[in-house]
Amino acid sequence: MLYLHAHAQSHQWIEAFRSALPEIRIVGPGDDFEPEQIRWVAAWQPESCLFNQFPHLEAVFALGAGVDAFLNRDDLAAEVPLVRLQDAGMARQMFEYIVWAILRFQRDFDRYAQQQVLAQWMEHDAREAEQVRVGILGLGALGQSVAHRLAKMDYDVAGWKRQPVTLEGIEVFSGDQGLEQLLARSDVLVSLLPDTPSTRGVLNAQTLAQLPQGAVVINVARGAQIEDEALLALLDSGHLRGAVLDVFHEEPLPETHAFWHHPRVVVTPHIAAATLIEPAVRQVAANIQRTLQGRPMDGVVDRDRGY
Repeated sequence: MLYLHAHAQSHQWIEAFRSALPEIRIVGPGDDFEPEQIRWVAAWQPESCLFNQFPHLEAVFALGAGVDAFLNRDDLAAEVPLVRLQDAGMARQMFEYIVWAILRFQRDFDRYAQQQVLAQWMEHDAREAEQVRVGILGLGALGQSVAHRLAKMDYDVAGWKRQPVTLEGIEVFSGDQGLEQLLARSDVLVSLLPDTPSTRGVLNAQTLAQLPQGAVVINVARGAQIEDEALLALLDSGHLRGAVLDVFHEEPLPETHAFWHHPRVVVTPHIAAATLIEPAVRQVAANIQRTLQGRPMDGVVDRDRGY
């Protein structure tokens, strides 16, 4: 039996799971069932103590790319596998968002928007993709997909990963020294890092200052990775040209936060890549079928590393 915990579109989720796994009973809050019969839980943003009621859990599936809400919980035993979604339609959405954000600055749309307010007619020199150096922090499944797609559009793409990795056609930096090297060559810095203790605050006054004059920051990962005051200071000084932010320390972003009204900041409400029900359900269902066949699951999280 699988228990579904989804705050939004719960009916659609349940119907999709029932269609994908007709041999397994799918239940949710409000259904009549015996908690001892639950073998799997598929959830997003689970409240505290949710997993305590299921003594025979075999796996927990996170219905999203991030798993920070599932880590360091007293109600989820370490021996229960935690499985994340590896794409489920998110890679294409993320790529589209990032391309839009890059083009905003590459094609000077930020400046044209300011000129419109002033009724000012002025043309700026266009830059080709080859002239824009894009640095990607985080080369997991989403990061690699975005990197390869941007490279196919002729952007000068490089990436950073804590541990060395080889990607065809992409220059990869690693370690602390590699981070400094990536920052120094990034006209556009995109964060796709997982949320872990080591990534929180990684974009601070020291690291952001290593970006070239006029660089742009795009954060579609987690808000805790950026020190807000440091980013604002570098925007105000003119060292950074702009920032496109989809994630924040506190969500919803408080109405009084400086980001809302800063002329160099674009705020979006955590919409860069939404989980699509059908692809997500297919991925979870495939992993359940693997366990029933005695095969290992894809996307099992290393809880020590946080991804």
